[in-house]
Amino acid sequence: MSRLFGLIVGAALVAVMVCLVSFVEGQVKPADPGLLQEFSLYAGSKSCIECHGKFYQLWATSRHGLAMQPYTAAFARANLTPQTKDLVIGKYRYRADIGSQAGWVLETDPKGRKKKYPLLHALGGKNVYYFLTPLERGRLQTLPVAYDVRTKQWFDTAASGVRHFGSGPPEAPINWKEWPYTFNTACFNCHVSQLSSNYDLATDTYRTTWAEAGINCETCHGPSKEHNQVMQAAPKGQAPPDLKIISVKKFTHEQHNAACGSCHAKVSPLTTVFPPGSRFFDHFDLVTLENPDYYPDGRDLGENYTYTTWLLSPCVKAGQLDCIKCHTSSGRYRFKDEAKANEACLPCHAERVKSAAEHIHHPPDKPGVPTKCVACHMPMTAFARMNRSDHSMLPPAPAASIKFGSPNACNLCHRDKDAAWADQNVRQWRGRDYQAPILQRAGLIDAARKRDWQKLPEMLAYMASPERDEVFAASIIRLTMPAADERVRHMLLKAIQDPSPLVRAAAAEALSVRPGKESFHTLVAAVGDSYRLVRVRAAASLAPYPAAWFQGENQDKVKQATDEYLASLTARPDQWTSHYNLGNYYLNRGELKEALTAYDSALKIEPRAAMVMVNASLAYAKMGAPDQAEKSLEKAIKVSPDNAAAHFNLGLLKAEQKRVKEAERELRAAFRLDPKMAPAAYNLCILSAKDRPKEALTWCRKAVELNPQEPKYAFSLAFYQKEQGDLKNAVATLQDFLTRRPGFTDGYLLLAEIWMQQGDRPQAEAVLRQAQQVESLSTRDRARVAAALKKLSNP
Repeated sequence: MSRLFGLIVGAALVAVMVCLVSFVEGQVKPADPGLLQEFSLYAGSKSCIECHGKFYQLWATSRHGLAMQPYTAAFARANLTPQTKDLVIGKYRYRADIGSQAGWVLETDPKGRKKKYPLLHALGGKNVYYFLTPLERGRLQTLPVAYDVRTKQWFDTAASGVRHFGSGPPEAPINWKEWPYTFNTACFNCHVSQLSSNYDLATDTYRTTWAEAGINCETCHGPSKEHNQVMQAAPKGQAPPDLKIISVKKFTHEQHNAACGSCHAKVSPLTTVFPPGSRFFDHFDLVTLENPDYYPDGRDLGENYTYTTWLLSPCVKAGQLDCIKCHTSSGRYRFKDEAKANEACLPCHAERVKSAAEHIHHPPDKPGVPTKCVACHMPMTAFARMNRSDHSMLPPAPAASIKFGSPNACNLCHRDKDAAWADQNVRQWRGRDYQAPILQRAGLIDAARKRDWQKLPEMLAYMASPERDEVFAASIIRLTMPAADERVRHMLLKAIQDPSPLVRAAAAEALSVRPGKESFHTLVAAVGDSYRLVRVRAAASLAPYPAAWFQGENQDKVKQATDEYLASLTARPDQWTSHYNLGNYYLNRGELKEALTAYDSALKIEPRAAMVMVNASLAYAKMGAPDQAEKSLEKAIKVSPDNAAAHFNLGLLKAEQKRVKEAERELRAAFRLDPKMAPAAYNLCILSAKDRPKEALTWCRKAVELNPQEPKYAFSLAFYQKEQGDLKNAVATLQDFLTRRPGFTDGYLLLAEIWMQQGDRPQAEAVLRQAQQVESLSTRDRARVAAALKKLSNP
C-alpha cells in the first residue's frame, strides 16, 4: 500500500561563545586574516605603554584586561575569602584552599581519598570568579567551585547554570570534568588574546598557546609590530601617512557592534579568526529564539551573551547606536554617575529624558523609585549568579510575563506584586497597547516551538510583513522546518531575498528539507551571496542534489561555496557538532564511508550524542548493513531513552525486516515521546491495517490531524475508510484534501473509484475531468487520468 519511510535529523549547529581576533569594513579596510595568524607581527600590549600609558592603565585594570589572570596568593588576598565548609557535589566534596601556602581545590571522594587540583588561572570577576586547573591531554578545566563576588560565597559551578524550562523538571548539572567545562573548547577565545588551540583529533589532545591573558589592545587594533616600527622611525611630532594599525575611531556603528558581538554573542563560528572591522555574518551564525535559552518574547532565560537581544532593540535597528555609546572599549560603563545616567539616551530621546518623571509614572522624589531610563528599558536579571541587562531596550511587558513567564521590569522591583497588577497599571498609563506586537510575535514563536501549525498562516503573514524583525523572522524560519506545508516553501523562496543575511541564511538552510527544481535554482543563486554565512548555508543545502544538475559557472560557484562550508566545519575541530555536521554533509551526498568516519569522530568527542548514532544508523542502512544500523540505534536509545527519533528509526528498520510487533513497540514509543510525530502515527496505521482495521483508522486520523498537507496520510485514511465500507467519510476525506491540494492525482483516481463503487458514473467522470483541469499535473499523471476516463467510457 504505502512504503515505510525514514527520518534524517538535520544538521545541528551548536552555539559557542567565541572571540577570535576582532573587528572593519566600509570606511576601514580589514586586516589580512593570513597576517593575523602570523603572531610574529604582534608586539603585545606592553609595547603600547610608551605612547599610550593612560589608555594602557585603563585597559590593564578593566574587565577586558583581566578577563583571565594568573591565580596567585596576592590575588586571593585581594579578591577572595576562605571557603569555610565543603561543597557537596554528587558523591564528592570540594573545598577551595586559598591560604598563603596553598592554591588548590581539594576533592574528597566517597571513600575519603583526597586529590588536589591546583588553581592555575582566574577568569571573570565582575560578578563571579571561575578557576581553571590543568587536566590530562592539555586540557584547562573549569573547577567545580566558583566564587560569588557580591555575596563572598563559594558555590557549585555546574548547579548554578542549571536552567528551568517551562513546567518540566530542571536539566541535570553537567559533571565538571566533561567537555562543556573544558576551557580550551568553550571559553578560551574571549578570555585570552592571539589564541592557537592546536587541537589534535587523533590523540584528542590540546597544545594550546596564547600571547596574553585577557583581551589585549591588538585584539581590537590588529598586530602592532609594524605600527611601532613606523612610529619610532617617524620624525618627532610628525605622524606617518600609514599608521600600520587599525583605528577603531573610524568604525561604523555596524563595525563597532560586530566587534563586540564577536565575543558577546551565542554563535556558531564559520572561521578561525575575526579580523578587526569585519562583518559579523561573514564569520558567525547567530543563535536566535529557536533556542530555549530565550523566552518566546526574546528575553533571556539562560546565558546568551547579549548580541541576539541587542538586535531586537529599536534603537539599534535605527542604525544610529553602537556599544561604544554606553561602554568604553575596555568595557567600562560611561554613565555610572546617577545624575547623568539618562544622558545615555540623548540626543534621540531628549523629550523623554526631560520629562522622565511624567514618563515613568513614579514620583521622582520618593526613595527607591527608579528615575533612570535603563531601570525600565534595560532591567537586570541574573543567570548562574551573573547579572545581565536586557539589551533589547523594549518597554516592560507584564502581559508577556503572564503568558510566557518572561521577566518584566515592573515586577523585578515590585516583588510583592504579580504580573497582572503590573499589566493593569501599564494599560492605564498608556493609551496605545504597546504590548500587543510583543505578545503577537512571541505567540508565534511559542506556537512554532510546540509545532502548533494552526498558527502557520499567522507565521507566514508575519514573514511577509514589512514590520517583521530579523531575529524573529530567522527564528520562525528555523522553527517551521518540520512543518510539512507547501506554503512554507513559498515563504522561504521569498525570505532568501530578504535584506538581512541572518534571514537569508536561515532560509537557505531550511530549503534543505524542501528539495526540488525551484529550491535548487534558488540555492545556486544564493551561493553567490556577498555574505559568507548565506553562501555556506546554501552550499550545505545543495549537497544532496545530483552532480549532473550543476553546470558551467554555477558549478564553480557551488564548489567555492562548498569549500567555504567545509572550512567552516573545521573552524572548531574540538566540537563534536562540527564532525556531526560533516557526517550529515557526506550522508546527503551518498558518501557513506566518509559519513561514518565523521560520525565516529563526533562520538569520540561526545560519546552520548544520540543524534549522531541515529544518523549513523541511516548510513549503515544505506550501505546494506541493517545489523550495524540496529546496533547504532539501540546504543542511541541506551544513552538517550527519550529520543523519539531513535525509537522511530528503529521501528522503521524492524518493520522493513518484518518484525512487526517489535516495530510497533518502537513506533508507539516514538509517538508517546513526541505526540506531534505524524510519520510515527502514519506507519502505525500501515502496520495495524492488516489485522486491526479500526485501530489503523485511528492512527491514520491522527497522522492527518497532525499534518493535513501530506497526501499519503489523507490517501491512506480514505483508502482504509473505503475498505471498511465507510464510503461517505472516504469521499469527504478526499474532497477536503483536494480542495487544499488540487494537484494530487492519486486522490482523484481513488475518489473516482469510490464513486464508481457507489454506482455513480457521472460523479466519477466529473472528478477525473476536474483533475484534467489542474495545470500542475505532470505528463505521466495526465496519461493516468486519461486512461481512467477511457476505462469509464469503455467498461
